[in-house]
Amino acid sequence: MKPVHHITGLLLCLSCFMGLGQTVLQEHELTVKVVNDATGFQMNDADIFIEPCLCGGISDVNGQFSIKLPEGAHKVTVSFIGYKNNVQNIVLNQNTSVLVRMIVEEEKLSEVIVRAKKVNDHLRSPEMGVLRLEPQTLKKIPTAAGEFDILRGMTLLAGVNNAGDISNGLSVRGGSLDQNLVLYDEAPVFNPTHLFGLFSVFTPDMLSSVDLYRANIPARYGGRITSVLDVKTQNPYVDKLKLNGGIGLVSSRFSLQTPLIEDKLSMAIGGRAGFTDFLLPLFSERLDNTKARFYDATLKLLYLAGPKDQIAFTGFYSKDFYQLDFISQVENISAENNQFDFRTLNGTLKWLHTFDDVSTLKTVLVSSDYLPKIIFPEIDSSNEILYDSRIRYLSLSSEFSKEVNDRFDYYLGFQGNRYDIDPGNLNPGQSTSIRSVNLNRETSYVLSTFLNTNWSANTFLSLSLGLRHNSYLLVGPFEQPVFNDLGTDIEDTRFFEKGEVATSYHDLEPRLGAVLNINDQSTVKLSYARLNQYLQNVFNATTPLPTSRWKTADENIKPQRGNSYSIGFYHLSEKSKIEMGLEAYYRRTQNNLTFRPGADFFLEEFLQNSVVQGEGRNYGVELSFRKPNGKVNGWLNYTWSRSALRTNDQIPANRINNNQWFNSDFDRPHVLNATINFEGDAFNTWSLNFTGQSGRPFTIPNGVVEFENIDVPLFLERNNARLPLYHRLDFSWKVRYSKKANKRWVGDWTFTIYNVYGRRNPINAFFDQRTGIENADIFGSSPLGSYEIALLNSPLFALTYNFTFQ
Repeated sequence: MKPVHHITGLLLCLSCFMGLGQTVLQEHELTVKVVNDATGFQMNDADIFIEPCLCGGISDVNGQFSIKLPEGAHKVTVSFIGYKNNVQNIVLNQNTSVLVRMIVEEEKLSEVIVRAKKVNDHLRSPEMGVLRLEPQTLKKIPTAAGEFDILRGMTLLAGVNNAGDISNGLSVRGGSLDQNLVLYDEAPVFNPTHLFGLFSVFTPDMLSSVDLYRANIPARYGGRITSVLDVKTQNPYVDKLKLNGGIGLVSSRFSLQTPLIEDKLSMAIGGRAGFTDFLLPLFSERLDNTKARFYDATLKLLYLAGPKDQIAFTGFYSKDFYQLDFISQVENISAENNQFDFRTLNGTLKWLHTFDDVSTLKTVLVSSDYLPKIIFPEIDSSNEILYDSRIRYLSLSSEFSKEVNDRFDYYLGFQGNRYDIDPGNLNPGQSTSIRSVNLNRETSYVLSTFLNTNWSANTFLSLSLGLRHNSYLLVGPFEQPVFNDLGTDIEDTRFFEKGEVATSYHDLEPRLGAVLNINDQSTVKLSYARLNQYLQNVFNATTPLPTSRWKTADENIKPQRGNSYSIGFYHLSEKSKIEMGLEAYYRRTQNNLTFRPGADFFLEEFLQNSVVQGEGRNYGVELSFRKPNGKVNGWLNYTWSRSALRTNDQIPANRINNNQWFNSDFDRPHVLNATINFEGDAFNTWSLNFTGQSGRPFTIPNGVVEFENIDVPLFLERNNARLPLYHRLDFSWKVRYSKKANKRWVGDWTFTIYNVYGRRNPINAFFDQRTGIENADIFGSSPLGSYEIALLNSPLFALTYNFTFQ
């Protein structure tokens, strides 16, 4: 630095100190909102630098940044990778808002790409009753091993939780895992998790939006009775190469967006791989011999066929492999360990035709193939016994939508789904002591039509009315069991030839949503939805083991049916900018599927022998607060709820809890979630996340009986006890740094601590017969010992480097 600069700096410092003694300048709030000049869409994570205070920050998910500054002249520079810097000279003498329009560096996107993007964004606008999480919001939430994750993020919303540190999906308002429809660019995902349920399978850098429908589910969706999680990928509207990626301890990822043919064909591709064998012993000593690895990849091709036509293809692949020592014997198979292998292969082909500015036609062809396996390496042998099952899904849908005016719009369409279920096959390999098993396949169709309208009657009332009709057909080849008059035993079977209809159901599903605008800050919402579920999953654990059975509805196993009601009050504080929501809900369900007492359905030829159907009831109240803007932002949710089931079986051996109400596996009376983000400056963001909830119900014996000198536990009730309270605190620190104003490469470091204070949260409990006087100080003279299983017993640290280049 030259001497004159030292002298100038010294004079400036002296003048500042002298000024402090003379006058105190009044402060005013400056709010900067950053939008894309070409599209008008808000831009989050834009860098904002202010002189002469040498302060600033980044724009939030709404494209806004607010700061209090002293009265006077200020120079505001806004920068964003790939865009020209925008410089504003502002004289601040009152609270001021500034709109900054960012222009793409070099040149704007071509008119062809901009026009195509606007059509898609219009179609993807959220409907009434939807909860949306943007990927940028998810990235702020501290998660296990530094990976931002959809499912973990969703559990921070009111009414959404899971089974603990490992869980194969979401429980929404007390519903079971299979009652949620999970879509990834229109294609269903039957196992949405990696690594024992710690992460979701969705390729992180390819995500565009995540919508959760849990109340007024639009008529275009069907097939599940609780909720719809709709995950969308980015459309590659790009005119030059763009790279994203990250390198971490658990996994590394990479994505690329590039035009292939100018203004015609563009591509986005992303992948992630994880190798975690060396990390698992850090979770628990029980994982010393555990192995795990996973991969996922997403490909998106976008072809602009003309000014009115877009064709998009999405391909998705997910693979998991892990080895466990927890279970050593299944179906009389003695194995050294159990090896689990999951594979998902999905494809979505979408054609979007625009008739005019208000009318569009969307046609979608979907294929989904889910293949879980269990491999049993036999003890003292090179032979491996293989169990596998499979779900193959095909769907064709078409939807016409029209915005008649700014007060009324509608859409209508049809959807045809085909399910091919392979319930299970056991291949003994070279083993002579294990018999081969091939369970009968099932083929079914669901043919649906739907209509949905949105009408704003006036400034006070808005309505969303929908209707969906389903025709379900189970076709041959199919072997249907015929029970005796008492329903206790199978006395015969009936075989249906290929294509012959074995069972059919026809159902209407009305949907209703209403919004009452009390004033500009307060609204009341009401909703009702009736839904039917024809594909069901029965399991006896909440962990993601592929020993569960998928089953389509037949004459004996009826479709699940649900009626949901909700009412909510929502208020936005004009002064504090805090959003408050209070919502109450009630859902009554029929034909909930669960296993009978003592049932073993793993390779049961007729699943009807091992399950029972009953009714369910779910109700609760959800209170939420959200502050989306400012240096300190976040949300707080509290939920009080109950979830219970009851069987009505007349056969005593099939009754659960003697046909009295019992807590479901997902009953959580109290759930508290809090997330707070401190966006101190342009370079640092600190985040804290706390979650606490009532322990999961589990079953303890009602007594012990002795049989042939063996103490046998006697179970008369289900889910009659709870695990201890679950609670956890997570922390993350994101560091962004770059000295260059026009930067093509932007990187940041993210440091996370999952389970900061090392809470040991049990995920399950089991009972075992005691021998001798071991642990007598704990169990006394009891013949049984109770033991808990916990996955984490210490903090989990992670460091990830993320980058963007274009």
